Amino acid sequence: MKKVLILLLFLKLIFTYGQKIALKSVTDSSQTFKGEIGGNTITMELNFDGIVDCHQYQHFVKGWYYYDKYKKKIPLTGVYDLANLYLYNFGNQQNKSSNFLHENILNLQLVAKTDSIAKVLKPKEIIILKSDYSNKKNISGNFYIENKIYPVELFTKDSRIYRLNNYLILPNNKKINTYNLIDSLGGNELISYISDKSGNRVLLYFEEVSNFNFCGMCGASDGEKGYRILSFTNNWNFKNYKDFLIESCRENIYYNKITKNKNSKILKFNFDKTKNSPAYILTVDVKNATVLKSK
Repeated sequence: MKKVLILLLFLKLIFTYGQKIALKSVTDSSQTFKGEIGGNTITMELNFDGIVDCHQYQHFVKGWYYYDKYKKKIPLTGVYDLANLYLYNFGNQQNKSSNFLHENILNLQLVAKTDSIAKVLKPKEIIILKSDYSNKKNISGNFYIENKIYPVELFTKDSRIYRLNNYLILPNNKKINTYNLIDSLGGNELISYISDKSGNRVLLYFEEVSNFNFCGMCGASDGEKGYRILSFTNNWNFKNYKDFLIESCRENIYYNKITKNKNSKILKFNFDKTKNSPAYILTVDVKNATVLKSK
């Protein structure tokens, strides 16, 4: 009996420490949406078509939509403006009109005038969808054709076309995307992971932009850098996560000294006292996938 218990324990250790975890970065530049126009089901595909000026999420789009019943693609071109979509079909002048929009919407101020600029070209169809980043309700708006207006809805709460996905591949055929679970900024790198009596932990290092508006505050900075701990149950169900910044333009956080042990498995970041925070040390234990903040 004792030998059996030892064997089972040995096999459990092999399974626990033999589990493979990986992180895969995938940048989306197109999205396919399902929805309805006037109660008729549609499919829409939109592609990122270049930044207007400074903001990653103020950009041109092109693509198509069709009514699921007929599956005849109708071309679209337009602008994605901070979760809102302005989409146009110009009939046989589609390419020419698309180029006109690119040539005449040159900055963030002109993005706000997208609809009036597009209407100069007398579009055959207009789709305007309003949203925000709260992810509380489906994206909706209006569809304009001739002198008629119909309601339009996309069956998604996220209108973003350009997405920075970081897929964390876990045991038990599980997978999470930090885009959905943590934030939309990407930039994660897998450092280590471990299983112990409290469950499972994954240590990530991240470097992400401070501001998607590169002309705005911190837009030209080196970005936000730090470590994050993701905690899971023994069955790899997600519990929570915690971030530890080592550099931040937004928070004005910068370490003044870093020390490492011989094999670089323990990193210590020293931070000076500021008017908002006392001096402290962040200790990153790579082997045990932990981060400790101390005085």
